[in-house]
Amino acid sequence: MSADSSSDSAAQDRLCVYERGSHPVSRKHISDNALKVISRLTRSGHEAYLVGGAIRDLFLGNQPKDFDVATNATPEQVHDLFRNSRIIGRRFRIVHVRFGREIIEVTTFRGGHGTGDGESETPRPRGQAAVRSDSGMLLRDNVYGNLEEDALRRDFSINALYYDARDFTVLDYTDGVTDLNDHLIRIIGDPEERYREDPVRMLRAARFAARLNFSLEEHTAAPLVQLSDLLDDVPAARLFDEVLKSLMTGSGKDTFDVLAEYQLLAPLFPSLARHMATDNGYARKLSELALSSTDRRIGQEKPVTPAFLFAALLWPEVVHKQKIYEQDGMPPTPALNAAAQDALAEQSDATTIPRRFSTVVRDIWELQLRLPRRSGKRVQQTFEHRRFRAAYDFILLREEAGDNLDGVGQWWTEYQETHPAPVRTSTEPQPRRRRPRNRKHRNQ
Repeated sequence: MSADSSSDSAAQDRLCVYERGSHPVSRKHISDNALKVISRLTRSGHEAYLVGGAIRDLFLGNQPKDFDVATNATPEQVHDLFRNSRIIGRRFRIVHVRFGREIIEVTTFRGGHGTGDGESETPRPRGQAAVRSDSGMLLRDNVYGNLEEDALRRDFSINALYYDARDFTVLDYTDGVTDLNDHLIRIIGDPEERYREDPVRMLRAARFAARLNFSLEEHTAAPLVQLSDLLDDVPAARLFDEVLKSLMTGSGKDTFDVLAEYQLLAPLFPSLARHMATDNGYARKLSELALSSTDRRIGQEKPVTPAFLFAALLWPEVVHKQKIYEQDGMPPTPALNAAAQDALAEQSDATTIPRRFSTVVRDIWELQLRLPRRSGKRVQQTFEHRRFRAAYDFILLREEAGDNLDGVGQWWTEYQETHPAPVRTSTEPQPRRRRPRNRKHRNQ
């Protein structure tokens, strides 16, 4: 038997095909635009499958928000087929096909790196190479392969299911359906190696476990505490995006608890981790109250902002630093401003905080000094401040977490009941008006 036929036999042994009627995935629950992408790719002679989170969600009885497609077409071939597309990314090159506000993400089948463990040893075309850091992190991975290799290169078994729109079957190379039924998050391949390739997978494991109410499989969970420092090598901007995905999608409090359990908070919020390890539980309680509040608002489809969460998660450090500055003789307001600068600077080294959020965080903190002043003309000025509502909500959380603020929260609650709400201007930048042309000058 040739090497190729042996490999094909191994692939067939690994593959489990779920025929139409033996799985819950139906075209009526799939985006028409995703089906259009798959249809055009297959009519052009390529393989194309719906893959990943959409299949997982449909198995669990949930309606997917995003639809991803996997194909053997290269990014350039996909781009040539869809004028409404663009190639993005350097680390992993993918194609976004835009239909109005909906984006269908199309990825080319990933190949193995010749590391064994079921991955392909087939030589790759010139230009297809994986670039790793000294710690094993994949800095670039545009190695293309076949369907089976692509399944084995995905992160978790529950995200490695493929729907074939031609015959309505679901293809499973990694026992993902079994893990869905067992409510397990299991990483594909050697856990330590896969986490070293991309440390963000540790955050994804925690996020999926919390969001789906699944358990982490034993070998998937084992290296998390030991390897948590690998997150220090991930760019701060990428970690900010991961924080939003983890804490701002409706299951933030549960995700926070899983991150804390496996010591994954310190790389994301170093000052918060310090205070959680040393104080009497105040930092954790304040954080969990803020996260629960955010989860409720998301569930009620109310607007939320990362600024409020960052204000709560970093507040213990601000209070700590403010006391130090005041002990050195600095007045309260300058001390708070200096403490805020220090806290935000340290946090920005871990997760970038865009300026549009950091300015709101500062306003919320600064108002914590103004809200306790309940007499004089400045009361109404404070009430009319555009960040008043966020600062007031924060005061209530602080009191619930254990801060003794002499009833300031209740006082402001009653004040709002007896005073009309001010008209607050939008915080969004207004578009610049175009200056009219000087037609007389142009005619001359």
